[in-house]
Amino acid sequence: MIDLYAMGSPNVVKIYIALEEMGLPYTVHPVDVFAEGQFSPEFLKLNPNAKVPVIVDSEGPGGTYTVFESGAILQYLADKTSKFLAKDGAARYDALQWMMVQMTTIGPMWGQYVHFWRFAPKGNDYSLDRYRTQVKKTLDVLEGRLAAAPYLGGSAYSIADIATFPWVRNVGTFLGKEAEAAYPKIMAWVAGIAARPAVVKALAAVDDVRTKTTQFDKATEDAKDRTFGRGRYTAAA
Repeated sequence: MIDLYAMGSPNVVKIYIALEEMGLPYTVHPVDVFAEGQFSPEFLKLNPNAKVPVIVDSEGPGGTYTVFESGAILQYLADKTSKFLAKDGAARYDALQWMMVQMTTIGPMWGQYVHFWRFAPKGNDYSLDRYRTQVKKTLDVLEGRLAAAPYLGGSAYSIADIATFPWVRNVGTFLGKEAEAAYPKIMAWVAGIAARPAVVKALAAVDDVRTKTTQFDKATEDAKDRTFGRGRYTAAA
């Protein structure tokens, strides 16, 4: 049994999908990020970096084992089950490097765009424009990749796709529905993954955890300040 500490952000959605795709039993422990649950002493013992997702595997190496950071969790689960990641050779590294594109570029750029779009005060046009441009650049890269291969890692569905789908499925939400028409390969890939039975089940579980945690539009200003490191939580110059 795996314990999943979770809320509904794209980085957490990855792990829901992986657990469902890999057929692993799991129990969800909602972490109410916008009520500052990630700063509790109990959670900080699991992840000193105060971030979800986290898993605790009762059948890990040497016994119970804790893993944090979504990319590390995906690789851990793939290696544990021998699913969605080749054991060796070029296919393994093709999948890993495309997963790292999500971890190092798509996630950070999209995350910053969403922050300045949803949470920044007026007058941050430069920041918003910069990250919107970066989001579109990542989409251009993905469109080119998916024109050359059916999946990000190559011929087979892998943890690279599982990592990237929860972010990229939001193209219309973040950039407007008209943006979807500019990326036909991406949108076909999104539709194919969204139709997978395990993904349908995972997204239903995500909808459930969202009912058990505070959504961003209901969060207090102090909770948002602490989460984002602003206001009275800003580091002294």
